[in-house]
Amino acid sequence: MSDPGHSLPRLVELMRTLLGPNGCPWDREQTLESLRQYVIEEAHEVVDAIDRGTPETLREELGDLLLQVVFQAALTERKGWFDIDGVVDAICDKLVRRHPWVFGDEDVTDASGAVDGWEAIKLAEKKNRGALSGVPQALPGLLRAVRIGEKASSVGYDWPDAGGPRDKIDEELKELDDAAMAEDRAALEHELGDLLFALATYGRKQGLDPEAALRKSLNRFSNRFRHCELTAQTEGKGLRDYSDEELDVLWERAKAAERA
Repeated sequence: MSDPGHSLPRLVELMRTLLGPNGCPWDREQTLESLRQYVIEEAHEVVDAIDRGTPETLREELGDLLLQVVFQAALTERKGWFDIDGVVDAICDKLVRRHPWVFGDEDVTDASGAVDGWEAIKLAEKKNRGALSGVPQALPGLLRAVRIGEKASSVGYDWPDAGGPRDKIDEELKELDDAAMAEDRAALEHELGDLLFALATYGRKQGLDPEAALRKSLNRFSNRFRHCELTAQTEGKGLRDYSDEELDVLWERAKAAERA
């Protein structure tokens, strides 16, 4: 078996060739800003591959994401900021620094203690930035809500159990209804955001991943909707040709087919 990581220099050199004088015109035109969309896209494709559980697809998507790291490091090297070695050294140093129970003399007995220790070290390193400063604003909304809740919890600001956010859901739902009745669009948006935050917090306190829960729900909807489309096609119709009651029947048939 070869040493893990021995192929990485090949990727680094390939990237340098692509960006070189005789390299790829498209690659040579890219900037950190133009690659931003691809980083987000490739990260989401990795998540999709994990959900599908297909090793070959996951390997491919991890490679595409790794390419983005190497690509951007090559661009920053050209700017004189840092190269790929600087990226690797920085994360290695961080891992050692934030695992004193592995690389130092501290004792941690379980995963919860490790998380608490990591967050305490991270907070001390960034003491002038605040507990929430490390949560990227570009994260998907539900994921950001969970991360903000986790960070706040790490410094002692949290509901004691899931009962608190569950009550908050009812409170925010009433305020949402009130805003809708008042036809106040700004208030409606405000309360919808508060409700979504409360739902994400409830999921977190129940040990669930709200982002994953929503993703699975959307997958179920997509599969059932496709079943309805195909059923309509076999009947020589479009979905617009059905009444609301008939659409309900189609939907129930799709759910039954899913369970079969």
